[in-house]
Amino acid sequence: MRTVITKDISHFSDFKNQLLHWANQHREVVYLDSNQYHQKYSSYDAVLAVDAFTSIKTDYENAFQDLYQYQSQTKDWLFGYLSYDLKNDTEDLHSNNFDGLAFPDLFFFQPKKLFLIKENQVEIQYLRMCDDEIEADFNTIISTELCDFATLREITINQRITKENYLSKVSKMLEHIHRGDIYEANFCMEFYAENTQIEPLEIYQKLNTISEPPFAVYFKNNFQYLLSASPERYLRKEGLKVISQPIKGTARRSFDLEQDEQLKSDLIKNEKERSENIMIVDLVRNDLSHTATKGSVQVEELCQIYTFKQVHQMISTIVSEVENTTSPIEILRTTFPMGSMTGAPKISAMQIIEALEETKRGLYSGAIGYFTPNGDFDFNVVIRSILYNSQNQYLSFSVGSAITSQAIPEMEYEECLLKAKAMFEVLK
Repeated sequence: MRTVITKDISHFSDFKNQLLHWANQHREVVYLDSNQYHQKYSSYDAVLAVDAFTSIKTDYENAFQDLYQYQSQTKDWLFGYLSYDLKNDTEDLHSNNFDGLAFPDLFFFQPKKLFLIKENQVEIQYLRMCDDEIEADFNTIISTELCDFATLREITINQRITKENYLSKVSKMLEHIHRGDIYEANFCMEFYAENTQIEPLEIYQKLNTISEPPFAVYFKNNFQYLLSASPERYLRKEGLKVISQPIKGTARRSFDLEQDEQLKSDLIKNEKERSENIMIVDLVRNDLSHTATKGSVQVEELCQIYTFKQVHQMISTIVSEVENTTSPIEILRTTFPMGSMTGAPKISAMQIIEALEETKRGLYSGAIGYFTPNGDFDFNVVIRSILYNSQNQYLSFSVGSAITSQAIPEMEYEECLLKAKAMFEVLK
């Protein structure tokens, strides 16, 4: 049981910063920020969960079953992530590539302390065991002085797959497509730094400032960090409604307003990008149908253009209805990993991805988010993100693009560099 109180906040952005700096003292932190990006499906402007009362940490084997038992028994707010490699739980697949980060395949925790921010109010929910700390914590938060971080040292960033090798691997993927093995696959490559010390909170704040995405995340689990500027929702459940919003289609921004509008217009008309998006829409419709009531899967938006600080993106919205007896874990299990980060057909695409990529994806292209006590949930796609293990001082970020029959390897490589731009900017 939780004690719930509401407080007014006078300076929205200052309070968010103070809250995040205060949170960073805890071992477990999940901070989600919409950056007040206008979106149809949204509950809060920002959410913070800290300090695990209970938690689950496991590898992929029986992961969804373990999560089902944990979520069913707890019936409380749960925050955490599903790594891409949970595919090995749902299908006969493997992940044998290099892993420098060593994150668990699945991690969720039940927070002792929870803050839900909407406009000029914050709803504070503490477990009864620590609710006598609410007032003291709130006073500490609003009196927190924000300190400057030390200047970031130059970080040497390496590329796991060279450009020459990347072009060769995309050509091999095109061979699979022309043979009919797959229609589309998302191919990713890693950038990394070894023996690197960073201040994760500083990097997150810089990344968020230059990107302002609707699904920003600061995640901490002891010495493991995710610093995310994701623009993409994986899956949301509101009552009996399920919402998926895959991204496929990217165009750069321009400081010249006329040129920026032209880039946006070109993306709308780009047949290659539209075909990529529509293929994934069909895949998501099929995934949602596993738990949907008959005839309830609908495409609400097809190939709509959304504009962010770094890029224009093509996004579709697919919805379904489920029975009230359907487990939220089953909805996740039958749609994971998300179509936008795999391909079609899904299993064949994942097999080819594993063979051609050189890094275990782990949390990258997985999902992070939360469950509510009544079984609703909201999860983001982990892209445009920096992952860091402060124990072994390994830093990693990956980028990818969808390869279809119309793909030109050189242009796919340039798209990857465009998506990596923000991460390079905050680390250099």
